[in-house]
Amino acid sequence: MLLTWIAEVADEPLVLEPADRRVEWETNTWSLGAADEDRSSLSAAEVVAAFERTVAAIQERILGLNFSEAATFYVWHDEQARQLRCSTGSVPPDALPFGGPYVASDDLGPIVEGFLADSEPGSIAWSDLEDVQSRSEQTETESEIVPFHVWVSSVGASH
Repeated sequence: MLLTWIAEVADEPLVLEPADRRVEWETNTWSLGAADEDRSSLSAAEVVAAFERTVAAIQERILGLNFSEAATFYVWHDEQARQLRCSTGSVPPDALPFGGPYVASDDLGPIVEGFLADSEPGSIAWSDLEDVQSRSEQTETESEIVPFHVWVSSVGASH
């Protein structure tokens, strides 16, 4: 099913509206989960190939719209939600609409491998939760946010 859902992203509504990035985000962002059988039977290479086909299709759609600005298709593993997420935005790869730090990458393999290796999708182990009291005692320097990896592919006029 995961490969089917990735392929379907290419045909979903697509909004490129630089003046309204919120509408872009809400329309163009997809959350993809995987059943246990997909996680155990799919290879990272198969999932990467599916995303590459989706990128090519989205790129063709954008060319057909005569959109003349930068646009980026991007994929990340939302570890907290335990999902692969993807989106298209009218932004360059260094200006994606994340509230925290990220590292743009041209290698989707490690992101997909992390997702497929997630042994308990949809749940968080008690051991992974932090005690609120101890968390509030940390100083800001101790709680540095680690950037997450995002696969980026230029699909707009500047590709």
